[in-house]
Amino acid sequence: MVIIVTGGQCHDGVVLPDVLEELRVPNLSDAGRPRVRPNVVIADRAYSSAANRDHCRRQGIKFVSP
Repeated sequence: MVIIVTGGQCHDGVVLPDVLEELRVPNLSDAGRPRVRPNVVIADRAYSSAANRDHCRRQGIKFVSP
């Protein structure tokens, strides 16, 4: 879990790249280092900007926004 505190007038969607940079996915086996990227990001419409979708695509992360 990653928590980033922003100003009250800051749009939530602009911090998605920062959240993904800090995120570490738990490794379910004991071998190896923790994974850095998730396979999928599921987010609401506030995060569905083209910039966020492009960032996820470049990182090889599937982006799902209902």
